[in-house]
Amino acid sequence: MPRPQHHVFVCQNERAADNPRGCCLARGSKEVLDAFKREIIDRGLRDRIEFDGSSCLDCCGWGPTVVMYPENVWYGKVSAADVPAIVGAIAHGTVVERLLIPDEAVRRS
Repeated sequence: MPRPQHHVFVCQNERAADNPRGCCLARGSKEVLDAFKREIIDRGLRDRIEFDGSSCLDCCGWGPTVVMYPENVWYGKVSAADVPAIVGAIAHGTVVERLLIPDEAVRRS
């Protein structure tokens, strides 16, 4: 398999339920990662897009958080329902504006 052109990381961090920062896993990040797997495979993009879970991306207030490289695109409050739009944007070289985390908030919440 060739090297992928894009790599999607979905935060899978888990914290105690009483932690004030919360965590992406409790907000549905496992379902988001599963949706990326299905969508990428179903669209035949597995050779172009890699997907993995990650540890904390330090955007807890925006979780579930998704980061895409090499584009350095940070998405927040992503649901499984948003994944088709994100994968479509990757395939077309665009971004999903409504999900972008503002630059000033990246790694600051």
